[in-house]
Amino acid sequence: MVVIGITGPTGAGKTTVLNVLKEMGGAVADCDAVYHQLLRTSAPMQSELKSRFGREIFDENGGLRRKALGAIVFGDQAALADLNAITHRHIVAELERFIARARTEDRPAAALDAIALLESRAGDLCDVTVAVTARPEARVRRIMAREGISEEYARSRTAAQKPSSWFEERCTYILRNDGGREAFESQARALFEHIIVKEDT
Repeated sequence: MVVIGITGPTGAGKTTVLNVLKEMGGAVADCDAVYHQLLRTSAPMQSELKSRFGREIFDENGGLRRKALGAIVFGDQAALADLNAITHRHIVAELERFIARARTEDRPAAALDAIALLESRAGDLCDVTVAVTARPEARVRRIMAREGISEEYARSRTAAQKPSSWFEERCTYILRNDGGREAFESQARALFEHIIVKEDT
């Protein structure tokens, strides 16, 4: 089984790529969803966060008070580093369990989807990485359609992220989503077939 890291800027088409891999029998983990799930369900991670940042960062129902935590780490590089160290360790442990389950299910591939894949320890779990990129104009249109936001806000979202070139320079493979949907799906399927065959031989 091959572990594939999927990354790239918002609006580039990572969801489409991941759906193709699912159709091929692959298992997919959304690292952002894993993080939010752990915030709700992981007593060890909650305990570490409370110990470092104070019990008041969680409400009476156990939900994270994001503004309270943000106020602590905003502008404090040491606090932000501690937050990342705590959360990344638990996320990686959960991803390791996810990969182990995928192996027992005899999946051809397991994908880790994360915009910060290359900056985090999650990238160390991957055999190969794939940058999913697209022209800024195409990304703006997709974000507007997907989230119902204004063009100005969509442009500010794309401008705030790393450019496509940053991802392309650091990943093993590149999928550029500049054409039609069907062509892009075929491109993704062909790449995954290549990766699975190559890594399993």
